[in-house]
Amino acid sequence: MTLPFRLVVWVVETLGRLSGLVFGFVLMVVGVALWAGPLSLIGIPLFIVGLVLTLRSVG
Repeated sequence: MTLPFRLVVWVVETLGRLSGLVFGFVLMVVGVALWAGPLSLIGIPLFIVGLVLTLRSVG
């Protein structure tokens, strides 16, 4: 009887992890792009935030 509720919770949890993973990866890419250019002061923290978000989504 609890199978549909568990399935819904699992789907929401998986979508949350995937969206966090995608957003973290985008932040990492943008951070590296800014780091390579003249805006390294913005790029380094942005890369670190993206890296932490990605690692939290994976693990």
